This record gives sequence, structure tokens and C-alpha cells, in this order.
Amino acid sequence: MKTAMVWGSSGGIGSATVEKLVEENWDVLAVSRTSGNFASSVTEAEITDIRDPDEVATVVDKYQDKLNKVDLWVYAIGDITSNRIADMDPEDWNRITETNLKGSFLASRYSLPLLKDETHMVFIGAVSERTQLPGLAAYVSAKAGLESFVEVLRKEERDRTLSIVRPKAVDTPFWDKVTFDLPHGAQEPEEIASRILEAYEQKEDGKIDF
Repeated sequence: MKTAMVWGSSGGIGSATVEKLVEENWDVLAVSRTSGNFASSVTEAEITDIRDPDEVATVVDKYQDKLNKVDLWVYAIGDITSNRIADMDPEDWNRITETNLKGSFLASRYSLPLLKDETHMVFIGAVSERTQLPGLAAYVSAKAGLESFVEVLRKEERDRTLSIVRPKAVDTPFWDKVTFDLPHGAQEPEEIASRILEAYEQKEDGKIDF
């Protein structure tokens, strides 16, 4: 049985990914920032503040002795706000950039000892060059930074496959936090989950746009 670790398991994409993995009979550790309706048969479920190094390290320590080493690792934690730079509270900036970027560093840094040499690491990004829109400075800066982070990590962890999935608009509660309407033809979270599994099976490396 294969083992997956999914950070952001109570969000739209994360929860769909967990459900897909459970359907495929994976062992799954679901890690979330808040309590959520995890799939009933997840192997473990943990809650953490992704911006706190000590909490992230504690989650990983709890996991270390419970399951086999990880085959697929997914970072699907994210947050967004829609505030113009002139009006943005610095705390909002910190929350968005730390959740999307700092959290990806902390989760990666503490998880690496749990991973097999051939583990596939997947990060959920965004088509950042197309989201440079008024009000999205914090979000687009974090997602652009995530792409650079993943590229460096890919070079440092050469034996592993690293992917950054960059979907178009996805129909999740994210859109309740911004002033934009959900674009026509937005993808369903289940489509993203299926694409993640496809990337794992085909060992796709680098940016994955769809």
C-alpha cells in the first residue's frame, strides 16, 4: 500500500485529493489548518498552524513512527485576499504570503526525512503571470515566489520528482474571499485531484498547467 501526506486537507483541492487517494486505497495522513470533514478512512489526521515552525515539526514527529515512508507528498494549503496595496493591512499581507510561501518551506523542510528517495512532491500553484491583477499583490507575489522555491528545491533534491500544478480558476470557497466572479468554465477540485494522481503515475516534473 502506498502512502501519501497531504497538507491542506480540509480545503477544496486538498480534501478532493484526500478523497481520491482513499478511493485508490492509499494510506493518507491528512494535515489541515482547521478541523474538517476528512475522509472517514484516512490513516491519520492532524491540525497545525502552518506558519509556526514548532507546530509543523510536531506534526511531522507524530507521523514519523506511524506510517511507512511517503510516496506522494502534496502541499495544497493556500489563502487569498483582495486588497489594493494602498489599503492593505500588513497583517493581511503576512497571512497570505506566509500561508502560501513560508508554509510550503516549513512543510517541505520538516517533511524531507519522511520521504523516500523517489518521493513525488506536488505543490499547488497558480498561473501567476495571469493573476497580476489589482488587489492580488500578496497572493500573486507568494505564488510567484513558490515557483522559484520549488525550482530550487527540485535542483537540491534531484532524485525526487517535483511538480507545481498551476490550474486555472477552481470552484472552491476561495472565491468568497475576493471581489471577482468565478470565471466561466472553472475547474472542479476533483479534476485537480485526478491530475495530481496522473502526474504522480507519469512522474511529471516541473510546471503543470491545465
